[in-house]
Amino acid sequence: MCRNIRLLFNFDPPVTDDEVRAAALQFVRKVSGFNKPSKANEAAFEAAVDDIAAVSRRLLERLETSAPPRNREEEAAKARARTTYRYAR
Repeated sequence: MCRNIRLLFNFDPPVTDDEVRAAALQFVRKVSGFNKPSKANEAAFEAAVDDIAAVSRRLLERLETSAPPRNREEEAAKARARTTYRYAR
């Protein structure tokens, strides 16, 4: 889908509302094709971001796992390594 949407489930400390909203914003940008909507579409765009963020938050609160929580620093290091490998070719 969109490489800028980050994995949000099963982290310690838990995901913040700002992280959920940022992922929702990226999703709506991708679906709509707008990076910044026109004034005519701004209300619909912002409402969609709010709706997606609320649904995402609800999903994250309901998911269950027996796996230990992920470490943010370790996941960031893995992402950097993937990026280095992807663009080093």
